Amino acid sequence: MNCKRVVFSGHAIQRMFERGLSRDDVMAVIARGETIAEYADDKPYPSRLLLGLAGTKPIHVVLASDLTADLCVVVTVYEPAPQQWSADFRTRKVK
Repeated sequence: MNCKRVVFSGHAIQRMFERGLSRDDVMAVIARGETIAEYADDKPYPSRLLLGLAGTKPIHVVLASDLTADLCVVVTVYEPAPQQWSADFRTRKVK
């Protein structure tokens, strides 16, 4: 994904700290991760859910994009829970 400028929300920074994930981990997912869901109606900017790896650990990054300002905002970062996601972490399990 092409983001000329990336900012991290306070929520994302807190979650990264709690989960031992670095800025480099998140930036690698933004650069090389796979979009597994798109949320066009999110406000204030449309967002997407990215899947990538931090070493061998799968992580999800929710990234909002303000295309008019060439800005991407990292909303949150987390390790997908196996009980909530398919084995490949691309599809949410139905409850």
